[in-house]
Amino acid sequence: MSTIQLFDTTLRDGTQAEGVSFSADDKLRIAARLDDFGVDYIEGGWPGSNPKDMEFFERAANELTLKHAKIVAFGSTCRVKTKPAKDPQIQLLIEANTPVVSIFGKSWEMQVTDVLRTTLDENLRMIRESVAYVKAQGREVVYDAEHFFDGYKANPEYALATLKAAVIGGADAVVLCDTNGGCLPWDITEAVQAVRDELGIGVAGNSGKDAPRSASVTLGIHAHNDSGTGVANTLAAVRAGANHVQGTINGYGERCGNADLVAVIADLQLKMGHTLASEEKLGQLADLSHFVSELANLSPDSHQPFVGQSAFAHKGGTHVNAVVKNVMTYQHVDPSAVGNQTRVLVSELSGKDNIAVKSEEFGLHGLSKEQERAVLRQIKNLENAGFAFESAEASVELLLRRTKKGYVSPFELVDYSASVQHREGRGMFSEATVKVKVYDTIYHEVSEGNGPVNALDLALRKAIRRVYPSVDSISLKDYKVRILDSQSATGARVRVLIDSTDGERSWGTVGASSNIIEASWRALSDSFEFFLLTDEETEYRGMERIDEPLEMIQTGVGVA
Repeated sequence: MSTIQLFDTTLRDGTQAEGVSFSADDKLRIAARLDDFGVDYIEGGWPGSNPKDMEFFERAANELTLKHAKIVAFGSTCRVKTKPAKDPQIQLLIEANTPVVSIFGKSWEMQVTDVLRTTLDENLRMIRESVAYVKAQGREVVYDAEHFFDGYKANPEYALATLKAAVIGGADAVVLCDTNGGCLPWDITEAVQAVRDELGIGVAGNSGKDAPRSASVTLGIHAHNDSGTGVANTLAAVRAGANHVQGTINGYGERCGNADLVAVIADLQLKMGHTLASEEKLGQLADLSHFVSELANLSPDSHQPFVGQSAFAHKGGTHVNAVVKNVMTYQHVDPSAVGNQTRVLVSELSGKDNIAVKSEEFGLHGLSKEQERAVLRQIKNLENAGFAFESAEASVELLLRRTKKGYVSPFELVDYSASVQHREGRGMFSEATVKVKVYDTIYHEVSEGNGPVNALDLALRKAIRRVYPSVDSISLKDYKVRILDSQSATGARVRVLIDSTDGERSWGTVGASSNIIEASWRALSDSFEFFLLTDEETEYRGMERIDEPLEMIQTGVGVA
């Protein structure tokens, strides 16, 4: 087992990020998930700072049955010229009734004189007595040395004296905080080594002449990401001797965020040899990341290291050619180790191997090399015209399916029209007419919607529902429009991306044109066509499932 302690601050630090807010229910769900993963400490919030945090601590005591983690209440040292027993904020920390309390205090003399507006000696008294009082109440105490690294740069002797005060007070752990996030890894290494060498904190077998019980005290790191080095600084601290790491899931936090605990965990276990979780649990890291982002109501960062959708995505033709031969040629770890997967993207940068991989992935066996090259040429031409297939793999699959001889689309467009109208007493509304051919029958339907694309969607559904009633299960998750050449003003080309779902799976389609209705129709009709081809419940009598090699033909949906 690893000697590294994982201390998660998502429920406190993470909520300080702009745009992040968790309900008490959210915080309880996240705490349970963190405990299941194997996190050692879960900081729940600051008692007394808001009703939500108080509710969390009350409910956590009654509703959470934790298997491993300890809940932590967070707060500051006592006020200037106030005894801890008389300080209301300290009393709220005790009343939170958590087994662990995290107390922060000032390490930087500028913070003492300019923020607390007191003397350096009084600050040492506040640290020492606050820790001692909470410790006397039977709590495990984690002391967060706020602004430690800035304080160490300005006055090393005083910064170290604040740590000594916490140790004398009885702190179980002393955590060095890069609160402004301004340090680089070598700054962290130097300071951590100084703490170990001069105070003996965390150095087994060292009695610590300046701090008698320092050898038994855990040394920790709490890094912010304002210089883009939050994860690197955390790893540097561990390498220098820290064995307690703090961070937030997905790096959520104030300003530029905190050290991303997801990347820290993966790096510590996969790169530095610390066993923080079983292989099974580590394989759930991506799910944990997405779970927290979902409750934060934020889209997952597709480029997040280890767990982002793009973390193991290969786009360039040369890269894909190598990955096909040996997948590890362009991957630093096995993505399955963290619950992710290798992806091959299709774009204008693709080579023939990109198409071959996607054909295999889609289960479209039997395409000849010439057919695959023809699809690649088509994709390059379409991307030059404004299409983008990276997020529209359903459209890629349709291009491949349409290369098969004898392919019959589930429906064929005859014509459509869409209009936007205004009538007195009714206001704005849209109307769309769609005429499609399904097998030998033409269906002609009209629908109104809150916009022309919505009206087209409804009319198309109505037209094909008679033959394919399962289309009622399709819903559009997202509709994005991007202007491709804004210098053309109202004549600019646009790209439309549509994400759809049937409740169990999701897929993306794309269209592009100088006419936003045409671009939308292309993406919309692709979405319906893909669903009908791949839905197991749909009775479709087309020929797209023929597997033997067939001659390349050009097909597509016409736009009237």
